[in-house]
Amino acid sequence: MTRRMDHVLVVDDDIELCGLVQEYLTAEGFTLKAVHDGEAGLQQALTNEYVLVVLDVMLPGMNGFEVLRRIRSVSKVPVLLLTARGEDVDRIVGLEIGADDYLPKPFNPRELVARIRAILRRAKPASSADAVPEILSVGDVELDPATRTVQRAGQPVELTSVEFNLLEVLLREAGRVVTRERLVNAVLSRKFMPFDRSIDMHVSKVRRKLGDSDENGDHIKTIRGVGYMFARPSKARK
Repeated sequence: MTRRMDHVLVVDDDIELCGLVQEYLTAEGFTLKAVHDGEAGLQQALTNEYVLVVLDVMLPGMNGFEVLRRIRSVSKVPVLLLTARGEDVDRIVGLEIGADDYLPKPFNPRELVARIRAILRRAKPASSADAVPEILSVGDVELDPATRTVQRAGQPVELTSVEFNLLEVLLREAGRVVTRERLVNAVLSRKFMPFDRSIDMHVSKVRRKLGDSDENGDHIKTIRGVGYMFARPSKARK
């Protein structure tokens, strides 16, 4: 079944909240399906009918983390995680598992719409206009913006849409420092907040997928107090 480009899945056991979200999303041109437990949410998320999943952490039966984990084992569909306000652990775990973004409850529905639109912009494939986007290759890492695929040493690397966009920014600036503020603006499409560690969690995920064991690995370097840099390989290295 072909996925509809405006079809959003909401997995939350708060029926009243789902009704409010549906009202706002419908007004913004989206269509919405709401389910109210983890098992049903997982089954729906894997049908490939939805452009994005809004997933609550606290669900009856299978919790949101397990749903997200199972989605990520087979699908790259963008997931916006709903967490309890003040629960930093939930946000960290969610990002570790593969959430594209999170939003603490209670939230302003307008912010939810803005977050959804930002995620969809980031996940949108490169335009097939006149010029074919160049393939970015630095060391053993190759990124193709046209197909949104990444390889390391000839082997495919599975990235979420956020992770892909993060790596693309770093590769385009390889050998130069990219500030955390710029990464947040470019990758998460929101204003930089000093205590928001979301971008750092995404960097950590990309590092592990590229085989870096720590912040001084072969690919992404931490520039303390500033940001990150994708290292160009040394010419002397064999």
